[in-house]
Amino acid sequence: MGMMMAVSFTRYGRLYYLDPGPYSPKVGDKVLVPTDAGAEVAECIWAPQYVSEDVDLPVCAGMAGEEHLARDEDNRRRRAEARSIAKRLIRKHELPMKVIGVDYLDRDNTYKIYFSAPHRVDFRALVRDLARAMKARVELRQVGPRDEARLQGGIGPCGRDLCCATFLKDFEPVSVRMAKEQDLPVNPLRIAGACGRLMCCLKYEHPLYVEAHNRMPRLGARVQTEKGAGQVVGRNVPSDTVTVRLDDGGRCACPSASVCSPRKQHDRHYGDTLG
Repeated sequence: MGMMMAVSFTRYGRLYYLDPGPYSPKVGDKVLVPTDAGAEVAECIWAPQYVSEDVDLPVCAGMAGEEHLARDEDNRRRRAEARSIAKRLIRKHELPMKVIGVDYLDRDNTYKIYFSAPHRVDFRALVRDLARAMKARVELRQVGPRDEARLQGGIGPCGRDLCCATFLKDFEPVSVRMAKEQDLPVNPLRIAGACGRLMCCLKYEHPLYVEAHNRMPRLGARVQTEKGAGQVVGRNVPSDTVTVRLDDGGRCACPSASVCSPRKQHDRHYGDTLG
């Protein structure tokens, strides 16, 4: 068994998982997280707890001291100033850019400014002015709609924090077919996330719906129910039921197993062992 904890660099931001090592931080404590740019300060969101399997995770670099907190506060101030300067100079150059996020690497005195734009932008003159105003090296990186939502964060249609801003590490392909197979309305306003693209959560339950549809009677199939013969006109995967339009009129909702031919053949041959 191993131990695992979760931290976040920003309030309500994306979670990162660590091996606590010899440390036992409590929720709200500031800890040091190893990164490519050195140890950075983050807040403990989940206290260390045992996990069933050993997981290869970065090891916590220690508890944050006063000097670490002072450095972190100074970097936050620098990022806020850089965002303000970038917005001002973008307006001056009349570029169709929107600042999404700013990173500052104090070890290299480098700013990384993330922005979104409707098309490719020639920002060479802007970079020179930014470097001159900030007295540092400046890198501009254009991001797409999904990365924009991940960096900015927000609330999804479900009322929870965006998956991409909290726990998702990679963006997996999502298609309209997934929405159709889950009987969702193919309406962009209903199945699009905050980024304007298809919601990532359409991927979560898709395998369950595929398996259920392979097992349940297809739409239009003729079945025999306790109330008589009819035709399947609807399927409800969460409740594992099918809606049958009866030949004698009316409809009924039946458990899919009660009208599934393989299940009925099994019961006839072996008897209803569940009864």
